[in-house]
Amino acid sequence: MVKIRLFRTGTTKRPMYRIVAIDSRRKRQGRVLQTLGTYQPRADGAVTLDEEALARWLGRGAQLSDTVRALVRKRRREGASEESASAPEPPAESTEPAPVA
Repeated sequence: MVKIRLFRTGTTKRPMYRIVAIDSRRKRQGRVLQTLGTYQPRADGAVTLDEEALARWLGRGAQLSDTVRALVRKRRREGASEESASAPEPPAESTEPAPVA
């Protein structure tokens, strides 16, 4: 079974992780099938993610680890809030009463 999980890189006390698709029987630092993104916990939890590749692997039956599932949710929530913040707001309805004829 293919798992999407974290692959630790970086130095001592300066962790950085890659989000990878990997066979579940492999070691944590084993050969990966594809790198899907990165996670930098020391940079305010910065997450980069290739959404298309992630969707492709999930379509093939890959399973997310608990940590990666939380990171994906966080990333999508941030993306949705950015989209709503950048979208123009519709004009506000006037609160004045309509003139009586």
